[in-house]
Amino acid sequence: MPHFRIETNISRSKIPADFVVKAIPVLAKALGKPEQYCVVTVIPEMLMSFGGSTEPCAIANLMSIGSLGVEQNKKHAKVLFELVEKELGVPTDRFVLKYVFV
Repeated sequence: MPHFRIETNISRSKIPADFVVKAIPVLAKALGKPEQYCVVTVIPEMLMSFGGSTEPCAIANLMSIGSLGVEQNKKHAKVLFELVEKELGVPTDRFVLKYVFV
């Protein structure tokens, strides 16, 4: 079951109510997995500093059985970084994505 888990210091009120719903098809398409098995979670309002600054930032884990690898991860990063920047307002240079092959 693919899981995209984001921890961020932005407030819950700044996270669009439909973000997790919008993120599911993006995640499913990127990984080539059925939407019904994909999970997206956001943990807002974390006490977090990135590079000594508390400006908006995030760290995420992308967990998947398969569909991960050096070249694939570059494609996943592009799509997911764009999604997080557009929807959550976290700049790509203040977002870290960790891949977990399960």
